[in-house]
Amino acid sequence: MSEGETGIGDAEGSAGDPDTSAEWEAVFWDIGGVILELESVQGAHAAFVEGLVDEHGLELSVEEAVDTWRTAVGDYFRERDGTEFRSAREGYAAGVEALVGEELPRETWVPDFEAHVESSIEPIPGAPETIAALADRELHVGVISDVDDEAGKEMLEEFGVREQFDSITTSEEVGRTKPDPEIFETALEKAGVAPERSLMIGDRYDHDVKGADEMGMHGVAFGAEDGPAVSYRIESPAEVLEIVDGT
Repeated sequence: MSEGETGIGDAEGSAGDPDTSAEWEAVFWDIGGVILELESVQGAHAAFVEGLVDEHGLELSVEEAVDTWRTAVGDYFRERDGTEFRSAREGYAAGVEALVGEELPRETWVPDFEAHVESSIEPIPGAPETIAALADRELHVGVISDVDDEAGKEMLEEFGVREQFDSITTSEEVGRTKPDPEIFETALEKAGVAPERSLMIGDRYDHDVKGADEMGMHGVAFGAEDGPAVSYRIESPAEVLEIVDGT
C-alpha cells in the first residue's frame, strides 16, 4: 500500500483496496477544524481574556495574558491519561485561575465566556451546506468529536445543522477521546452501519484519520497531514459529495 495523499475516487490504505463503486452507508464529521472554524474560537477566547485583564486590573499585556491562558489550558489537557476524557469546561476554569491568581465562582465568568463564543464562532465555509446536502441522501450522517457534549451540540445548533445529524457521539459521552476505538465503535453502533462503508472526515491524522482507519473506516483528510491511512483528501467540505456520489 502506498503512503501519502490519495485523490478523490481513489481509496487506499488499511481500510481496503481502491473501490470507486463503494455504496457508502455513513459519513461522520469531526467538529473542530472540519465544521467549526478554529480561528474563530481562538478569537473568542482572546476577547474573553482581554476582558479579564481589564476587569481584574492585571499587569499583563493582552498577548501575555492570552499566552498564560493557552498554556494553562494546554497543560490541563496534557495531564490526562492516554485517551481519558477531560472536560474543556474545567480547562477553561484552569486558564482563568492561572490568569487572576485564584479560583473564581463560575457564575462570575462563564456567562461572559459563553457570550464571546456564541457571538464569534463561525463555520468552515461550505460545511453547513454540505451537511444539508448529505442529509438529503440515503446516508447516516453523524458526528464523532472530542468535545464536551453540551458545547458541541450548541455549536451545531448555532450553525443550523444539529437537526441534520442522525447521531452525535462525543468524547464526554463515551469517556474516551479519539483515537480510542471505543468512540468509533459507539458511533458505528448508533448508526448500525458497516465500518468499511463509512467515511470519517477529520483534520488530524493520528486522531481522526488513522483512528478511523484502524476501525476499518475510510479516513477523509481535510487539512490533516499525509499518511497511509488517508483514503481520500479534500480541500473543501463540498468535495465529500463527489466521494459519496462517485463522481
